[in-house]
Amino acid sequence: MRLRTKRKQAVPLRPAATPAERRQRTFQKAAKLLAAKSRSVAELRELLTQSQEANKADVEEVLDRLSEYGYLNDERFAFGYASSKVRQRPIGRQRLKRDLALKQVNKETADEALALVFAEVSESDLIDRAIEKRLRLRGRPENRAEAKSLFDHLLRQGFPFELVSDKVRATMRTNLDDDEAT
Repeated sequence: MRLRTKRKQAVPLRPAATPAERRQRTFQKAAKLLAAKSRSVAELRELLTQSQEANKADVEEVLDRLSEYGYLNDERFAFGYASSKVRQRPIGRQRLKRDLALKQVNKETADEALALVFAEVSESDLIDRAIEKRLRLRGRPENRAEAKSLFDHLLRQGFPFELVSDKVRATMRTNLDDDEAT
């Protein structure tokens, strides 16, 4: 009995893409990335340059075109990102500044966006909301260790040291006043 072996068929190679096709693919990829979530210009540039097909000239041309159409704008991105974070949960200026730096928004743009966001809502109001939420979840700090835990939590949320210190002291004084009243 004789066995038949299949011969491997040659797969035709895909012809190299023309510059126009490369730009079109890069544009489509950029549009898909922006549809998923908004991004800063530098963040999108980094994602597009990781692609094997795209070269730097194509990426820059696509970024320019997207900026021209109004799909890419770091000022709008930074303000939208910061204001949505503040609406979601109480968070301080320093934390937002660090988050925007991680999103590759330049320092001046981030500072302008944060000034606009914190003109609408003060950090004092935000820290009060953060303390309320923490007290609902964990109760009032009963001792120094619990007060330190609250203090550290608020610092991690990006609130300034002096404000955190004042608010935690006030919370502890309120707690002591409540104990003396009973």
